[in-house]
Amino acid sequence: MRGAHTLRSHQPTGRRSFPHPSPRAAAAAAPPCSASGAASSPASAHLPPPLRAPISTAPSLPPPPRPSSPQTLASPWTTTSSRPAASQALKASAKLSHLKSPTKPDAVLSFLAAQGFSSSDVAAVVAGDPKVLCSRVDGYLGPVVAQLTGLGLSRSQTARLISCCHGNLHLTSIVSKLQYYMPLFGSIDNTLRALKGHFYLISSNLERVVKPNVATLRDSGLGDCDIAKLCLAHTRLLTTSVESIRAIVACAESLGVPRGSRMFRHAVCAVAFLGVDKIAAKVVYLKKTFRWSDAQVGIAVSKFPPLLRRSKDSLQRRSEFLISEVGLERTYIAHRPMLLSYSLEGRLRPRYYVVKFLKENGFLNHDRDYYNTLNISEKTFMEKFVCPHKEAAPHLAEDYAGACRGEVPTRFRIA
Repeated sequence: MRGAHTLRSHQPTGRRSFPHPSPRAAAAAAPPCSASGAASSPASAHLPPPLRAPISTAPSLPPPPRPSSPQTLASPWTTTSSRPAASQALKASAKLSHLKSPTKPDAVLSFLAAQGFSSSDVAAVVAGDPKVLCSRVDGYLGPVVAQLTGLGLSRSQTARLISCCHGNLHLTSIVSKLQYYMPLFGSIDNTLRALKGHFYLISSNLERVVKPNVATLRDSGLGDCDIAKLCLAHTRLLTTSVESIRAIVACAESLGVPRGSRMFRHAVCAVAFLGVDKIAAKVVYLKKTFRWSDAQVGIAVSKFPPLLRRSKDSLQRRSEFLISEVGLERTYIAHRPMLLSYSLEGRLRPRYYVVKFLKENGFLNHDRDYYNTLNISEKTFMEKFVCPHKEAAPHLAEDYAGACRGEVPTRFRIA
């Protein structure tokens, strides 16, 4: 009973001390629990309350600090007031696995805040390029921001640029590339749109890749404005090979669209990166759907090259309406392929119903060509075909609006 004597020696005089059994001995001496689970020995009922449970004499130590995970480090810097941080933190954690201290990220955030970047701008930067949190402010980020703002970029535009570059923002090349791309695309916003769609523009070599491609497009008869619009739609044209550019131009010319014509840009845009097999398959589908001959397909495609990129479902539904319901001849459609570019629900059907109603009720004093009612603006159509008849047909505007919403009427109302 050495433990008992030890405890007594530390007890104040005049108080009775009791020995503390070891946990193993206490477990052996404890009676089995009753059905109520509260059985205890008579002796334990007379123990003072502090001694009914073992007393721990070991000092209370705080738990050891847990190492910060990349997600834990990333989440404070990807939180915004309007977007949860979880998804951004998970995305950022993979690129911040080596980050052990918040020193650099805190310095980056402080710098961006001092430069006037909003919280949404900062969130866009971190979400687009989490590794920017590991950047040196003095040696990298500060000079980059200074150079970009010197080019006329706003804080928001600078944030968009950094976020879409995915770590390819090198001070030695970004300024010279922006100085080339901004006049090419016509504005800062167009340049940022192009970079967002194809960020390899930042890493591509201007002299060996981009400029030769632009020169090849110019040689094909395209002007600067056409090139800007074309490359916004297909940014890869600037980073592919010159041989690919020449093949695309030759394919566009084979559609029967001459170089230098207004439609040539649309022809190049239609066949770019589409592939010969897909073009041939679409030609076969057009012949079958509209019952066109080879010559009629050639006429339709040369007049409206984007026809090659229309979905099969879109073409099929327009064919059923224009041929089966409106009763147009296949030759009429082939010579006016722009018919197939209009919305079926928003323009083709509603305007057909209005003109049909006016003809049936004698409100048109001469026949109107259906195509000519489609290629005018909404304002002009209302002024010519709806407003003049608001007294004789007071429900015409309402019925037309319902048809534009997709509510196909059984018949338009006179009164």
